[in-house]
Amino acid sequence: MPRIERTSTVVWEGNVARGQGRLSGRSGAFTDLPYSLPSRIGDPGGKTSPEELLAAAHGGCLTMSVASELTQAGTPPTRLDTTCLIVMDEVEGEGHQIVGSHITIAVDADAADDVVAAAIERGDASCPFSTLLRKAGVAVTIARA
Repeated sequence: MPRIERTSTVVWEGNVARGQGRLSGRSGAFTDLPYSLPSRIGDPGGKTSPEELLAAAHGGCLTMSVASELTQAGTPPTRLDTTCLIVMDEVEGEGHQIVGSHITIAVDADAADDVVAAAIERGDASCPFSTLLRKAGVAVTIARA
């Protein structure tokens, strides 16, 4: 696989408590996604947060990895439904940190349970986001729905 590089831009206006920002991807897939402190720590109110974007990134990466593993096993999935919950909490002496990424994946594939379980395990091992998070000390869990 070739080296992959992606770019996003962020604009923030105001102080952290009352300000707000906008996130855009150079690809054009998302433009001016609004975010703010209230959307990060409370009711999102239609805005996103860095944690929600991390949940999408980790869930998306793992799902693609599992699809690849199932396909290589000769049992390509019909559908994969994945939910990723990112947990940020106060860590004593370190402030707020990402402490967990908990994924639940439902697999619709014509494959035996052991084949699906192995594909999920291999998919997790080959997912760069799972690797990154674990190396950072984040608890990563994956459950089958």
